[in-house]
Amino acid sequence: MSTVSGPSSRVVVAMDGPSGAGKSSASRGAAEALGLRYLDTGSMYRAMTCWMLGHGVDVGDPAAVAAAVDGPELAVGTDPAAPTIRIDGTDVAGPIRSPEVTAAVSAVSAVPQVRARMVALQRSIIGDGGIVVEGRDIGTTVAPDAEVKVFLTADPATRARRRAAEVLAEAPDAVDPHAVADAEATMSRRDSLDATRSSSPMTKAPDAHEIDATDLTLDEVVDRVVALVDAAAQQAAR
Repeated sequence: MSTVSGPSSRVVVAMDGPSGAGKSSASRGAAEALGLRYLDTGSMYRAMTCWMLGHGVDVGDPAAVAAAVDGPELAVGTDPAAPTIRIDGTDVAGPIRSPEVTAAVSAVSAVPQVRARMVALQRSIIGDGGIVVEGRDIGTTVAPDAEVKVFLTADPATRARRRAAEVLAEAPDAVDPHAVADAEATMSRRDSLDATRSSSPMTKAPDAHEIDATDLTLDEVVDRVVALVDAAAQQAAR
């Protein structure tokens, strides 16, 4: 473990990348190893989408989504060992992972008014730092001044196996090939939508460190992130 202290305890680590690359596990692992808070911004967009679907908002109509954007009250816990997400006081950690939410979240996330509200809330949670933040526009939009920026990726087949295994609660090598193919198609569609949206598209920040997790274990990815934070702290101390 390499727990940061002093000024480094206020570090902001921005973790971006496509779905299925392992951002959540790596971000939580790094936050725990470094003694930092953790924020999953994707869960916030999922929570907003879940609320919209539950309240009959036409998520295919940007104007309708924009008109309802201030409706839900979101509360996000930042303990990496037990992160939480609530809408209007109700725990929605399970419902936000439903297929319906997954299918609609890119459309809701693309609405500028949604992004404006989420980015403002994310920045307020980041505050003075001491946090690992994962998402798709952290290093470019939410926290462009983050001391450490990581773009985590992996080849499409690996990402699809991991996502299918996560959904089915099975080991990646045991997942049915059809489930993997379905996961890859879904992820490809969402990645394309997120990379081409007009408001804060998913892209690698010019100063981000790219980590290809295709052949890495989770512990190896976490170790690389921790090493980047340690290096940034040493550089700042010079």
